[in-house]
Amino acid sequence: MTARVSNLVQRFATAAVGIPLILVLLYLAPPWAFYALVLPAALVGSYELFAMTHRNDRVARAIGVLVALAASLTVFAQPANPRALMAVLTLVPLSGPLVTLLRIAPLETAALRACSLGFGPLFVAVPLTLLAVLRRTFDAGHVGAGAALLAIGLAWFPDTGAYFAGRFFGRHKLYEAVSPKKTVEGAVGGLVAAVVWAAGASLSYLRGVLPLGHAIGLGLVAGVFGPAGDLGESLLKRSTGVKDSGAIVPGHGGVLDRVDAVIATSVVVYLYAQWAWTP
Repeated sequence: MTARVSNLVQRFATAAVGIPLILVLLYLAPPWAFYALVLPAALVGSYELFAMTHRNDRVARAIGVLVALAASLTVFAQPANPRALMAVLTLVPLSGPLVTLLRIAPLETAALRACSLGFGPLFVAVPLTLLAVLRRTFDAGHVGAGAALLAIGLAWFPDTGAYFAGRFFGRHKLYEAVSPKKTVEGAVGGLVAAVVWAAGASLSYLRGVLPLGHAIGLGLVAGVFGPAGDLGESLLKRSTGVKDSGAIVPGHGGVLDRVDAVIATSVVVYLYAQWAWTP
């Protein structure tokens, strides 16, 4: 019980520092300043993923981070350039097998390592970069800031809702083979929290931009995809024998542990914005 309370205090302390910083960078700073926060998170998260699959190969991890850096910079600088985006989508996956050919041992894990290097930047760095792309693309009237905040909130607010719903009402395991502590009741609580956050955005900081009906739909979609991103990262950790992706964030583990749901919700909000807000 004491450990739970201590972990909860650490979570709130981290949020008390992180949330005001994010809000300042979103609403008061230029777009590049928010990207300056997103980029390190994307690179550290990518490194943590490569650390799971390349435990004894620091050189390959470094190469993977450089590929993630190049992909992120390209997407942020050229988000509307189809040739640049196609280059990212084709060259990044190709880099995995090519790098692994140069660092083949041990052969038994070569396929895993090749797929990780080719998949990691697209799984971690590019979706997180989309937050900064939202902020930059829809800059007028703080719409971009609101869109990025919507995506972040659709990951973190439901996570809190799921935590308390699972703690007080959790009885039925959701996916015990991947995440033994998650419950169906917690997932329902998180889904409700996602809809509440999206509806609140529609009625406040995205009023007149995000219709309430769209917000409810986004909340339902993100309320499913966000936890799925969380479970996907848990699958990666369990399959590689890792408890936490890192220890850089007090009360949360690694960066990847904290942004696993954001990876999914940023994609959901970005795709919505592309279809609904871009002429």
